[in-house]
Amino acid sequence: MELRQLRYFVAVAEREHISEAAENLHVAQSAVSRQIANLEEELGIELFERVGRNVKLTPIGKTFLEYTIAALQAIDFAKKQVDEYLNPEKGTIKIGFPSSLASFLLPTVISAFKKEHPNVSFHLRQGSYRYLINAVKQRELNLAFLGPVPAKDDAINTKILFTENIAALVPASHQLATKEEIQLADLRNEGFVLFPDGYILNKVVVEACKSVGFTPKISSEGEDMDALKGLVAAGIGVTLLPESAFYDSTPRRTKKLALVEPPFTRNVGVIYPVNRELAPSEKIFLNFVSQFFTRLSQFK
Repeated sequence: MELRQLRYFVAVAEREHISEAAENLHVAQSAVSRQIANLEEELGIELFERVGRNVKLTPIGKTFLEYTIAALQAIDFAKKQVDEYLNPEKGTIKIGFPSSLASFLLPTVISAFKKEHPNVSFHLRQGSYRYLINAVKQRELNLAFLGPVPAKDDAINTKILFTENIAALVPASHQLATKEEIQLADLRNEGFVLFPDGYILNKVVVEACKSVGFTPKISSEGEDMDALKGLVAAGIGVTLLPESAFYDSTPRRTKKLALVEPPFTRNVGVIYPVNRELAPSEKIFLNFVSQFFTRLSQFK
């Protein structure tokens, strides 16, 4: 059994078409067909069945695909480890991030890191809170930034980088806009614009409101920070956002208000797998990020 056979097999399984797989692999269709036939002969089973001009996995083919993908990922990771051991300054780091950290944390950290390690590459993937946790557990990603940081478990390590306040954002025409700080309970009768249900910042806001005795009335939803800010600016409602959402500026026609009695915060950090050692470039990056935010906090 050869690696080439396994890679051809996965390519065909993903596309369910031999000629499309051959085109993607930049080889002749006959070469792909021959390698698949050799693999099936060696295994003593049929991996595919023909359906018109396409092919589909047999039941045992689906099982074989699952283990083949895992095996190839492990081999690719092992090769990456060797390459980075020889030269950690030329590694590639896969990092996941949620939309709430896209505008400040990610560009700030990567820009600073690239100044010291210009030859390290990044593969970035934006995703939901739950997706990022699962992607790190399943080796789809090496590291992921999250806020708030989930609890450590048997599959993921966690590292808190900083803690930030949660602030209210109201339209500039709002009666509370003359104040600099408010209590969260002051917003109990307001319409809220929030991330959709299932987003972690939706959960953070709803739980914060419930902790002071009310459930927020949701008037509109948006799937990123800019959308929520725009809805507030248009007078559609109020919202709660982390301080980092305002680092560039507070949107026009809005007013940011500090929350007091009680104040609300979220922590932000990075998660990485428990069940495998980080690659050299990943270790360098994780150490850099930790030191970066330690230094940053000293200047606040």
